[in-house]
Amino acid sequence: MEKLEHFASLLHEWNGVHNLTGAKTIDAIYDNIIDSLYPLTFITTPKTLLDVGTGAGFPGLVLAIAMPDTEVVLAEPLKKRVSFLKYACIDIGISNVRVEAKRVEKIEHAPFDLISSRAVTNTALLLNLTRTLSDLNTRYLFYKGSRVFDEIDAVQHQLDYDIVQKAHRNYLYIKGRV
Repeated sequence: MEKLEHFASLLHEWNGVHNLTGAKTIDAIYDNIIDSLYPLTFITTPKTLLDVGTGAGFPGLVLAIAMPDTEVVLAEPLKKRVSFLKYACIDIGISNVRVEAKRVEKIEHAPFDLISSRAVTNTALLLNLTRTLSDLNTRYLFYKGSRVFDEIDAVQHQLDYDIVQKAHRNYLYIKGRV
């Protein structure tokens, strides 16, 4: 809890200068933290996690704090966000995170247990962009809005998935390919 509060405080401070996220108030940051953590109520805890386009740390850095035994890679191409993420990891004392200052297509790594993303692109493109970082055992956690139902139509015949709804958020949890 202390690390999440420290993260919120740091993000609020940095965001005032660097415009890292649309969450401008401490309450909005806490709402994003809660949104990031909610899937821990229904996912299997992974050994490795890739967060695509992690931005200011939602959900990847928040999940890394909550799952200290999980190796987390944060893929973020924007330098000001990368600087914040690296600083936050050092300042908060998070040792299970590696920040990759590049687009996901450029990352080289063994297949991940879980690949997450929030508000990056559509489901089919995300699956395609991460194909070299996944295998048949990889699960996906995509934080989506109302368009998830249209997006899943294009790929649902290939997937074993659940859509968990909470308020304005749809969490697409892909448990495997069929």
